[in-house]
Amino acid sequence: MEIGTQHYLVLSFVLFAIGVTGILVRRNMITVLMSIELVLNAANLNLIAFSFQHGNLTGQIFVIFTIAVAAGEAAVGLGILLALFRLRSTTQLDSARELLG
Repeated sequence: MEIGTQHYLVLSFVLFAIGVTGILVRRNMITVLMSIELVLNAANLNLIAFSFQHGNLTGQIFVIFTIAVAAGEAAVGLGILLALFRLRSTTQLDSARELLG
């Protein structure tokens, strides 16, 4: 059995669905950050699959940009998480309604 583009698309959809569910359902900031990473990785998988199918490198270049954005998002998110934890001693998003300096 050969693995085709459809297989990658199904896997990407599953990753995307798990990520969106995690963002919408969970209240823990760490879990939400991990769910955002799943959504970005689902998009990366689509870009790589279509790049491979069409035989060009455009999708792979976009993946590099996406990984750079994800790294920046993780750094900012973890910074906000640390500030929230120092201020409120919790990682729950409900307590992050006010982020005063």
